[in-house]
Amino acid sequence: MEFIIACSPGSLCIKRVKKSGTLVAVAFLLASCSAEPPESLITPLPAVVKPSLPVKTVQHQEPVRGVWLATVSRLDWPPVSSVSARSAAVRIDQQKTSLTDKLDKLKSLGINTVFFQVKPDGTALWSSKILPWSDMLTGKIGEDPGYDPLTFILDEAHKRGMKVHAWFNPYRVAVNTRPSTVAELNRTLSLQPASVFTLHRDWIRTAGDRFVLDPGLPDARDWITSIVAEVVERYPVDGVQFDDYFYAESPGSTLNDNQTFKKYGQGFNSKADWRRHNTQQLIEQVSRTIRQLKPEVEFGVSPAGVWRNLSHDPAGSDTRGAAAYDEAYADTRRWVQQGWLDYIAPQLYWPFSRQAARYDVLAKWWANVVKPTHTRLYIGVALYKVGEPSKSEPVWMTEGGVPELKQQLDLNESVPQINGTILFREDYLNQPQTRQAVRYLQRRWGH
Repeated sequence: MEFIIACSPGSLCIKRVKKSGTLVAVAFLLASCSAEPPESLITPLPAVVKPSLPVKTVQHQEPVRGVWLATVSRLDWPPVSSVSARSAAVRIDQQKTSLTDKLDKLKSLGINTVFFQVKPDGTALWSSKILPWSDMLTGKIGEDPGYDPLTFILDEAHKRGMKVHAWFNPYRVAVNTRPSTVAELNRTLSLQPASVFTLHRDWIRTAGDRFVLDPGLPDARDWITSIVAEVVERYPVDGVQFDDYFYAESPGSTLNDNQTFKKYGQGFNSKADWRRHNTQQLIEQVSRTIRQLKPEVEFGVSPAGVWRNLSHDPAGSDTRGAAAYDEAYADTRRWVQQGWLDYIAPQLYWPFSRQAARYDVLAKWWANVVKPTHTRLYIGVALYKVGEPSKSEPVWMTEGGVPELKQQLDLNESVPQINGTILFREDYLNQPQTRQAVRYLQRRWGH
């Protein structure tokens, strides 16, 4: 498969990626063929002028009423029991029936968009020439599940008048680093395609007790872009979404990218600025590639809710939360300002009463960020907290969490710049603690 995509007027940026022993020509719309460091509010750098992205003409859309459907660790789908079914036919039937049952329920609740996790790690839930099949489907990495889940959900959702956004975790390769996981990844070497873990071991790092790709490697970013391009080119997806896992470290398991920084970090005042530039490069590259292939496909990101805190930055929100800019090295505000995203869906997983990160403070801050731009704003809401006991946020228990949920949805519908709400995540619609909230959603959104 070859994607020929202009880098800037009159030039091509073509990257040849070696994959499974063959050379595949993949061309990407890179940020610019000689990328410059971005402006940083901490360590100011010279301003950069780049060719602008074409602005999409957005027709009037109904507000998004969405839900995230997670496949990592089989959180929402497929059913855990299906993997040990007595035959492939029974497994396929269980998985398909589970998905159509979910879509029927979502449709009855008035949900119009499903954010379906197609790449939970270094594996795929579609028939990919780049990634092996996900073990979430059969229990074994690389084993053909006997059907294409992405094709199936697209057909079934579109039949019901619902949209599907393909949700990617860009950098995660595996959810843990256990010896059994290493052995399973190594066993894919004989497969076509094999895991990136075996094909490009030099791209792999450990962070947050997981195997991840090093975001500082241009080849790794190009590889991720080729994966998105494959889905957009071959499937009628309505959108593409990256979640908030960019530089996803934990205090005891940081990403060792010292050698990568030494090689690629010249000209940056700090490693933090360089890291932010790396995530920016990926976002701009993917954005340009999607717009070249299928401009009608929306591209969005669902970052952590706090960009930066006011105490660190005069442009930040009046909050005291972990900031995407400083923790994940994701300058999400800049991505909106530069027009690289069709939508942004910040995860505002706190109630109105949480002083450190008030829902209304953040929702209005994001509304102001998107106001002068063409980027739409959807708000990610914490369905997973509804009905759950919490010392710091007891309001989620009050009347089954309905008053808090109502207050959040009321705000979303009253602010003109907020174009929708996305619930995290689907399986919580089926839990006893959310029953009152689900009944409320049925009354408010349902058909």
